[in-house]
Amino acid sequence: MENRTETVWFFFRPFSPHFQVQMLIFAAFLAMYLISLGGNATIGLVVQAHPSLHTPMYFFLANLAVLEIFYTSAIAPLALANLLSMGKTAISLPGCGAQMFFFVFLGGADCVLLAVMAYDRLVAICYPLRYTLLMSWRRCRQLAAGSLALGFLLSLPLTLLIFRLPFCGRNEIYHFYCDMPAVMRLACTDTHTHETALYVISFIVLMLPLALISTSYVYIVAAILRMRSAEGRRRAFSTCSSHISVVLLQYGCTSFIYLSPSSRYSPEMGRVVSVVYTFITPILNPLIYSMRNKELKDALQRTLGKLSWARCK
Repeated sequence: MENRTETVWFFFRPFSPHFQVQMLIFAAFLAMYLISLGGNATIGLVVQAHPSLHTPMYFFLANLAVLEIFYTSAIAPLALANLLSMGKTAISLPGCGAQMFFFVFLGGADCVLLAVMAYDRLVAICYPLRYTLLMSWRRCRQLAAGSLALGFLLSLPLTLLIFRLPFCGRNEIYHFYCDMPAVMRLACTDTHTHETALYVISFIVLMLPLALISTSYVYIVAAILRMRSAEGRRRAFSTCSSHISVVLLQYGCTSFIYLSPSSRYSPEMGRVVSVVYTFITPILNPLIYSMRNKELKDALQRTLGKLSWARCK
């Protein structure tokens, strides 16, 4: 504690010591960030603009798109600035804590919302006659708000716990944002308790919603197989396949980082895998839903057609 300064600053290790390589990575990150913003904003606006999409399923999809925008925006600006400065962009301890808080908060809410979307599909396919009653607009708003509340409640204590650690020496984070495992490695004390807390909260955020999603799909698949209509089975599988693809992307990468034993944590691998769920997954989500969902694809095509007609006029 004697070596701890009044103001703690963190720096991020560059991806490469070569400026040209850093600029190529900067261009790739910037392109992915802009595509993510455009794709998710388009999903939200299309759902809002078309009354035919004002259903619980698309309400949750629009909420997911908005979460992805804020989730990526909590990471991308600082990462881009750091790439331009060749690792010379500094962030204070409170700033790093704020980034960490919003990353865990929005990421946790994202995971819970995916479980809510699975529940919505369960009710729609297994209890179609009671769907309107079980998934009323009041219930939908409560579930969406509950996703945010759970994300907040899980992120706040963990962020406070980690940022009570003492830091000393050159605080260079082997990452492109304030990721918890990377920051804990810089502490000047034993972090066993903090690693345990991170693992427990990561298990709650990831495994419990995933268990709910898996249980929901057991019942969903059983209900689909009982359908007599081949067209009905095809539409049901098509609706669910988009959600399953997004779940596999989101949970697969984050579980690899946060549920692996700390002794097996690799800074190099952690940084590479983090690129997937902070930049690539938010791009793929709107693409997956727009390609696999006929109603959303048709609404998007109508919107683009109206814009083209208005431009020509």
